[in-house]
Amino acid sequence: MLCEQLPELEVVKAYNSPELFLKELHLHEFDLCILDVEMPGMDGLSVANFLNGKAVIFTTAYKEYAADAFDLNAIDYIRKPVQLERLKQAIQKAMERFALEKPAKKFILVNTDKGKTLVFFDQLHYICTSSVDSRDKIANLADGSSITVKNTSFEKLLSRLPENQFCRINKKEIIALHCVQFFSHDEITTNMTQANGKNLVLNLNESYRADFIQKIKI
Repeated sequence: MLCEQLPELEVVKAYNSPELFLKELHLHEFDLCILDVEMPGMDGLSVANFLNGKAVIFTTAYKEYAADAFDLNAIDYIRKPVQLERLKQAIQKAMERFALEKPAKKFILVNTDKGKTLVFFDQLHYICTSSVDSRDKIANLADGSSITVKNTSFEKLLSRLPENQFCRINKKEIIALHCVQFFSHDEITTNMTQANGKNLVLNLNESYRADFIQKIKI
């Protein structure tokens, strides 16, 4: 009942028999298991050994199990009676671990004027507003080619790009930080060469300067 009050959680199923849970284990997809330590037939520590490394939070009325629980790399160990705020803390720890363990995504899927395509972050140099239709954006790539991303906003694109790798620098452009060669108060000289042989220079707008400086420092 407490778990159902937390929007971060979806309760897949609850069991009052550890043996039945293990028997039906293969039927369920789940990321986290909350186990009582003392249960009839089999204790929670033993059950955890059958979960192939899945995240576990233990609950018990007895503190003497804590060391054993953490030997199993448990997310947390909650003393009974379980309080909602204490459960929230444990779930937050679980989500932080999931974020660390999640493999970093290397691309985004976008809609273009030619259909759907994958844009890999390490190939993306900068994005600008289309001169034909401001609702579209032009993604300029490392090989000199470009892709027209249909009907999207800079806000939406930034939400899907790695925050520490890309930055909006004015109302019409986003730049990959690895393309920055030099910068001044209001200009960014990139390492991208234009057709005339000169490096591409972009404007750094005052509204976006602080965010750019912060990301460069990081």
